[in-house]
Amino acid sequence: MSVSERSAPGAASAFAELMEVRGLGNAADAEVGIAGSDPFFRTPLRVGEAAAAVLGAIGVASNDLWEARTGRRQQVSVDVTQAAATTRTVDYTEGQKPDGSFEHIPIPQGMKDMIAATQPWPTKDGAWVLPHLNLPHLKDRVLGVLGAEFTPPAVKEAVGRWDADALEEAIAAANGCGGRVRSPEEWLAHPQGRYLAARPVVEITKVAEGPPVPLRAGDRPASGVRVLDFTRILAGPIGGRTLAEHGAEVLMVGAGHLPQTPEHVRDTSHGKRSCFLDLRDASQAARAQQLAREADIVIGGYRPGRLAANGLGPEIAAEKPGRIYMTISCFGSGGPFADRSGWEQVAQVVTGVAQVHGAAIGDGTPKLVFAPVCDYLTGYMAGYGALLALGRRMREGGSYHVNVSLCQSAMFLLRQGTVGGFENAPERLTRAQIDAMHVTSDTSYGRLKTIGPVLRMSETSPHWARPTPAFGSDAPEWLAA
Repeated sequence: MSVSERSAPGAASAFAELMEVRGLGNAADAEVGIAGSDPFFRTPLRVGEAAAAVLGAIGVASNDLWEARTGRRQQVSVDVTQAAATTRTVDYTEGQKPDGSFEHIPIPQGMKDMIAATQPWPTKDGAWVLPHLNLPHLKDRVLGVLGAEFTPPAVKEAVGRWDADALEEAIAAANGCGGRVRSPEEWLAHPQGRYLAARPVVEITKVAEGPPVPLRAGDRPASGVRVLDFTRILAGPIGGRTLAEHGAEVLMVGAGHLPQTPEHVRDTSHGKRSCFLDLRDASQAARAQQLAREADIVIGGYRPGRLAANGLGPEIAAEKPGRIYMTISCFGSGGPFADRSGWEQVAQVVTGVAQVHGAAIGDGTPKLVFAPVCDYLTGYMAGYGALLALGRRMREGGSYHVNVSLCQSAMFLLRQGTVGGFENAPERLTRAQIDAMHVTSDTSYGRLKTIGPVLRMSETSPHWARPTPAFGSDAPEWLAA
């Protein structure tokens, strides 16, 4: 059954919006099927349908490349429940024990502590602000503004001494992360919300002219495409992983001194290689620049301006005909908040996701959606945008800058409307569903079972050709062509 015929309006409207971004008309009715409907999570927001729509759109963009290679298009299908479950991958990763059985790998205590404190808290003027307290250096900046210890009661008490707007601005001035809780209407009236509402959910801008660039030989849609991945936690790595699922060579660049969240490194590195380059060292920065010059796609996901300071910003897209630069941010390509960094939780609170979710459950106070839906939607949007840009450079030539953001993805989710009957939604897969979706591989973390790609394509099934690497274990070089 095609997307247009589904009874799930969130998937149909979301998919139609993404086809507008593609700019090649609608996919054929028989090409894409999305089965099932929300709710999967206990939220009125259509998390599964939105995720399934983006995955289906990725299938169409991959089909555009596949058709150029073979003259054929494939059947594409996605299940809403499976798509929803992918936004909580950490819930389903299992490691093998010495006796051969598998058990769930829990998240570290440090992450649990961060989650407990990184919540919306009431302010002195009757509003709410979420201070984001992940990663030591960012946590210290926010705690310095608050003058608080790192415990939920202390953070709550400190937030309560501030007016909301003043605290939001003070955190931003300290280069920390946080945001005021707004309703969707308040966000759309805000200059940043107005800026984003006037732009497509995936922005693809031609930044230089050039001749068409043919696809390199290969048996998968993105075969021969080199992707340099300067991202971490969580949307950016998902974007790179998505491209690896369709055959791209993805080289993830990190550094030993940069803080990470180990569970996210593990679950978003499938299919990639991983190297270390310390951009503070001139010779290593030069090596990173050389890798970028040899790449087809460069993905940047750090605080706005950080990579540009090392010669690795969006301007490099215009240096070589056919290069694509992907920027993944919290607040988008412009507007008054564009230079601010942010996280999943910040996007949820500023755009209205937390307000809508909280109004429908519990006591009506703002609450975060259980799943990191902005991260995963944005990562999938990044993969979609990169595949579309590859198609455009193949057909018409040129170099491209692609922009996706957590806030745009949150707004995309809100545009799909709400669903009822979520109070008893499962929120977790059954054991049988988990077993059907698990893939098993020998990795640097031992033998793992994890949820594999859930997009189905009839000829080139998305998969990870490489096991999860040890962080920084590969040489900073491309594989031989």
